[in-house]
Amino acid sequence: MAKRTAVIDLGSNSMRMAIFERTSRWAFFILGEYKMRVRLGEGGYDSSNEISEKSMQKAYEALAEFKNIAKSYKCTKILCVGTSALRDAPNSTEFISMIRKKLGIGIRVIDGKAEATYGAIAAKNLLCPLDEGVTIDIGGGSTELARISGGKIVDTVSLDVGTVRVKELFFDSKNTAKLPNFLAQITAKIPANFKCQNLIAIGGSLRAISGSIMSGSGYPLATLHGFCYKLSEQKNFIQSIADSSVLELNKFPIKKDRYDTIREGAHIFLAMSAALEAKNIYTSGVGVREGVFLSDFLRPSMKFPQNFNPSIKSLQDRFMLTDNKAVTRYAKEIFLSLSKIHKLKDEHLNALLVASKLYNVGQDIGFYGDHKNSAYIILNGLNFGFSHEQKALIAAIIGTNGKKIIYEFERYKNLLPKPECIRWLSFMLSLAKALNINCAAAKLGFEFTGHTLKIYGAKNLAMAKDEIKKIAKPEIFAISFI
Repeated sequence: MAKRTAVIDLGSNSMRMAIFERTSRWAFFILGEYKMRVRLGEGGYDSSNEISEKSMQKAYEALAEFKNIAKSYKCTKILCVGTSALRDAPNSTEFISMIRKKLGIGIRVIDGKAEATYGAIAAKNLLCPLDEGVTIDIGGGSTELARISGGKIVDTVSLDVGTVRVKELFFDSKNTAKLPNFLAQITAKIPANFKCQNLIAIGGSLRAISGSIMSGSGYPLATLHGFCYKLSEQKNFIQSIADSSVLELNKFPIKKDRYDTIREGAHIFLAMSAALEAKNIYTSGVGVREGVFLSDFLRPSMKFPQNFNPSIKSLQDRFMLTDNKAVTRYAKEIFLSLSKIHKLKDEHLNALLVASKLYNVGQDIGFYGDHKNSAYIILNGLNFGFSHEQKALIAAIIGTNGKKIIYEFERYKNLLPKPECIRWLSFMLSLAKALNINCAAAKLGFEFTGHTLKIYGAKNLAMAKDEIKKIAKPEIFAISFI
């Protein structure tokens, strides 16, 4: 397995490249992302689907730049896939041959089912676990759906409708009155078993819509991946994007480079979500590129080992200076010992355990305020396999650092549980950290009786005792060192 791999996705609208770095056997992170508007399918959907000479040249120049960028990252492997435009074009072989001859890059044209599968592989491995859902990836020339059930990909379908295709067939020709009937014919081809309340949104148009919802609502996190919303609450907003003129799009928090296809994407999305009877939308920041990478990285199983998270391990590989196993063990035992008075749930224990593994991930940046550095890294780097609520809680546990005032509570309060919950979790983490100060007390025991937390084996831990006195207890009880 290459240490660094570049994956290029050559779509009908844009060409994108992601640089992946492997940090250990199962861990990786995305080192860089690049995008160029190539429009390989431009002008083809209202004619013979042929790729024009102009588009070929533009795509060649973009691929040449991508190759140079990949070399600058010292990538030892470049994977390149082509989707709808190359599938549909009768002269795609000519283009593929030219790229192989001039640049030495092999383009693998994937069919619609493979495209849907790659997106689903990425979503089911890198989003917060979702047993039931349907991925929807709206591209320039086609839209792919994948049905996930029981955590497995059970079916896929590819539909000949995309933003560039709709733009050229209906918007450019001022023929939008016929668009609803066209979309109805397309959605009628969706198998009945794809109907599902949970829709996983993939692709640039859907991410742009999610981004505009986040920006317009003052959402506290900037991370698109894992952002969720109720379709019923945002349907009118999305419809207003679809019904706007190009000039009216400036009233929405949408980047200008999306103006030419965002309305088309909104129309397709609303038609698809209605046909699928979707209620909950989960935004995926990963898609075909990540799916192609994971298919190479995770083979042959196509999944991570049980109870393994690549983001946790990647952060540990890159930034951890110490082994936190003792702190994690103490935190768990303290949580269980105090369960009668804190009355927290298993999901809170899971957040505490992750926080105990990563509480000093920011120490290498600077010792003073390392808990704030760590909390920042959690919010911006712990992306795969966690919901926004989970990330915010883990960051708050670490950032609060055993104090009465909860770290960034006001800013993230809509994502966080009650303050009492955070104080308890932060207290337990701080207590576990203090007991591991000199890394010598490997065998401690915990028992809560008579409103006293008894810590066995800690009688001679003088420094730990002093540190524990500084920690704010969420409730009055005694701590005894035995």
